[in-house]
Parts: sequence; C-alpha cells; structure tokens
Amino acid sequence: MSDYRRLYVPGGTYFFTVVTYNRQRWFADEANVTLLREAFRYTLRRRLFLLSAIVVLPDHLHCIWTLPAGDADFSGRWQILKSCFSRRVPASTRREGSKTIWKPRFWEHLIRDEDDLHRHLDYIHYNPVKHGLAVAPGDWSHSSFGHFVRRGWYETDWGRAEPEKIVGMDLD
Repeated sequence: MSDYRRLYVPGGTYFFTVVTYNRQRWFADEANVTLLREAFRYTLRRRLFLLSAIVVLPDHLHCIWTLPAGDADFSGRWQILKSCFSRRVPASTRREGSKTIWKPRFWEHLIRDEDDLHRHLDYIHYNPVKHGLAVAPGDWSHSSFGHFVRRGWYETDWGRAEPEKIVGMDLD
C-alpha cells in the first residue's frame, strides 16, 4: 500500500499533471478534447475553482488551479472531472468496453510563490514543444498560452527554445 501524502491547503494554488491510462492518446481526437472541456465546465459548475493555465496533450494534461478560500478538496474535483469525461466518451471508442481512461492517480504540486508559479506556467506552455508536437507554444491550440500572450505575460514568439528556468523539470 502506498504511503503517499497529499498536501491540502485551503485556497491553495496547485500545479497538476494528469495522465491517461497506459498513455493512450485520447486527446489526439478533437472530439475528446471537446468532451474534456465540457467535463471541466461541468466540474466548475459543481465545485468552483479558478483554472489559471492549461495544456492538453494527446496522452496527458497539465494545469494550474486556485481553490476557493476555505476549500482544499482538489481530489474531489478531479474525481468529478475524470468521471464526467469517462461517462461521455462513446462506448464504441473504449477498448473491450473498458472504462479505464485515466491513470488512477494524478500528481500535484502546491505553488509556493510567484517564482514557482512562473516556472510552472512556463513548463505548461512549453510542454507541446518539449514533446515535439509544436515548434513554438503558440502553434499548439490546446493551451492557455494565447490567453497569456493577450495579457502581456509572454511575447508571441516565446518558447522556441527551452526556457532556462525549466531545464531539467520533468513533471510528465
């Protein structure tokens, strides 16, 4: 039995990595990305949180959430989201009728300060380039990168080379 302990901080800001079971490429299909967006909206209507940043790759996703003050239940939110997505995937796309779409756990990191937040934002937005899916973060459509460019956080051509402050980070 695992001795893994999660750090639950009410109102905390967290970085998450969520992976599909056996690295199946569920999100290479645009229809499944749409279903994932719907699952996020469904979860947000039931259990409020601020989705600050996200990138969806074919077999995993990274995101940053901030929970409401007094609320630390990110695990319950992930349970709702994963379940909602899994129920909506058409049965014909499941191998052997299996509902095993997600790796059972996820990885979280409590964001400690502004520098930590910026490193994890860079990690999220550079991830499609890291995996060879895009030449630059702006080329990847399933990312919050464009939102951050519009807000002035990044230049449009940022991320054509790996940012120095995330070299060696492997959160996949």
